[in-house]
Amino acid sequence: MKVRKAVIPVAGLGTRFLPATKSIPKELLTIVDRPTIQYIVEEVVASGIDQVIFVTSEGKSAIENHFDYNFHLDAVLKEKKKVVLGEELNNISNLIDIVSVRQKKPLGLGHAIWTARHVVGNEPFMVCLGDDLVLSKIPCAKQMLDLFDEVGESIVAIQRVPQSETFQYGIVEGEKDAHDRTFKVSRMVEKPAPGTTDSDMAIIGRYILMPEIFSILDTTTPGHGGEIQLTDALLALTKKRAMYAYEFEGTRFDAGDKMGYLKAIIAYGLRHPGLGKQLLEHLKEIVAGQ
Repeated sequence: MKVRKAVIPVAGLGTRFLPATKSIPKELLTIVDRPTIQYIVEEVVASGIDQVIFVTSEGKSAIENHFDYNFHLDAVLKEKKKVVLGEELNNISNLIDIVSVRQKKPLGLGHAIWTARHVVGNEPFMVCLGDDLVLSKIPCAKQMLDLFDEVGESIVAIQRVPQSETFQYGIVEGEKDAHDRTFKVSRMVEKPAPGTTDSDMAIIGRYILMPEIFSILDTTTPGHGGEIQLTDALLALTKKRAMYAYEFEGTRFDAGDKMGYLKAIIAYGLRHPGLGKQLLEHLKEIVAGQ
């Protein structure tokens, strides 16, 4: 079965970026010349996804507006003969079919995904977190979709992290699979206490999930932090059917973290066709002056 839909939770308050996010959704903070959320939507579009489902909350309408057509702005740009910029904005509004559902209470990532159940329906779907960026030759979502075509089961994207940092992530344990860079999941734990796992395989913000996850989330009790944890539901799903962990090719940036956000700006800035060379020279000057 083809994966056609991607759920992107964007209901979080973005408290790590206050006061910048007091009135602006964190997903609209820019990386060079476009908001974080646009990179993620462009990734799923380039990977063949047909529909994006935003899970929003109060005060997040600006995200939906970013991907909508703005008649007044379009008219102004035409009047000023800014054709290229006008075409770019029209391309954004025509990227993909977008649907929004509201998470009425901040009950965690698992609950956010559960709220999209009626739109997703009884089919496998992708989940991309709104502040996880991945720079790669082949889009991370596309890598996972290609693997799904072979295994036909749920997949979580993983990256290796130092043992000293495992407590910050959901951690996967499992055995190497015959597929390249792939592991058969045997156990998952959310933010494990130091010394409770030897695994360094951390889950990042890309998933492909089978629809059975919704019925599991429906009965999942609050876990770490008093929230309905997706990791708890994923572990329950592994007891019903196979699940795989995929070590994607590329570099991941946690744009919901201040340092990760700054690293993303530099990495994407260096790749920018009009700014990359100038930025590199400026960085060299800064380093030379230290």
